[in-house]
Amino acid sequence: MAEKLPLIKVVGVSASGKSTLVEALRAAGWNARPVSQEHSDVPDLWKQFGFPRILIYLDNDLEGQCRRRPDVSWSAENLAREKQRLQHAYEHADLRINTAHFTAEQVRDLVIAFLEANHIRRSSTPLPPLPRTGGSGKT
Repeated sequence: MAEKLPLIKVVGVSASGKSTLVEALRAAGWNARPVSQEHSDVPDLWKQFGFPRILIYLDNDLEGQCRRRPDVSWSAENLAREKQRLQHAYEHADLRINTAHFTAEQVRDLVIAFLEANHIRRSSTPLPPLPRTGGSGKT
């Protein structure tokens, strides 16, 4: 069923909540998938393996990264490098959210409101979860 639904891809910096958002969207019936663009020097990696109908960009700041993943040594340099790698996706995103001061539920609600306002189809039943790509799953 997922292949007939519009593809939604979620990109963003580390610890911005990509995996958590994808999990919530799939549970609500949307065909969402994360793209680990922040780790790649391929500028348009987000376009590979299926061009998305919707591209969502999640941002975070250094303080937010440290709060969400205290087990990782974050740095401003690494964050800047990730944002540089994500620039192409940022420029093409349909929706951009800085998640630093939002809960996972607030981000989910913002995205769902956007998808519904744009009449993006979803399944009437949850889609199976995907393997998590991120860290602790805390957002």
